[in-house]
Amino acid sequence: MSGDLLGLHQPGTTWLHRLPAGAKLLGLLAASIVVVALHGPATVVAELAVTLAVVASSRMGWRSLLRSLRGLLLVVAMLAAYLWWQQGWMRAVESVGDLVTLVLLATVLTVTTPVDEMLDTITRGLRPLRRIGVDPDGVALAFSLLLRGIPTTLKLADETRDAAVARGLERDPRARLTPLVIRVVAHARATGDALHARGIHD
Repeated sequence: MSGDLLGLHQPGTTWLHRLPAGAKLLGLLAASIVVVALHGPATVVAELAVTLAVVASSRMGWRSLLRSLRGLLLVVAMLAAYLWWQQGWMRAVESVGDLVTLVLLATVLTVTTPVDEMLDTITRGLRPLRRIGVDPDGVALAFSLLLRGIPTTLKLADETRDAAVARGLERDPRARLTPLVIRVVAHARATGDALHARGIHD
């Protein structure tokens, strides 16, 4: 799995690159609501068709996209098989289609929008909520950590997979999942300790 695209802005001149960050964030929110609200295989096909058109218009490159998401595709395939077994093919298609749609749209957002621009937009949009106790800077910081954590997690997954392969344990899920969870938690704790040491959000 690669972090080439996820969480990484790629400069460009497409209409998606020129669109304001606020409009793209609101568009992602609206699309998420629609995806969750609508049901049925036919709806999923329509959602994916529109999403693939958006991906194509961003010109991020299909080869790079597939390389970045190949690990996710494996998880999606396993999820689809489990849901098909437990709840039938219609539920499997709907759930997996919704997940892939949202991941692709989120990837388009991160590829076409600088992180700083997104954070500034979120901070400005949340300022009116200070009156009810919302900290816009804190929310922006959390969002920033989330975006920067995606490529880090994918890198850790790559390293864990390579270590399992080197030991001849590539077919053992525990050899990949357990070390990955431990390393991700350790990274999260290290990040929290670094923020605490700087007196951020004690």
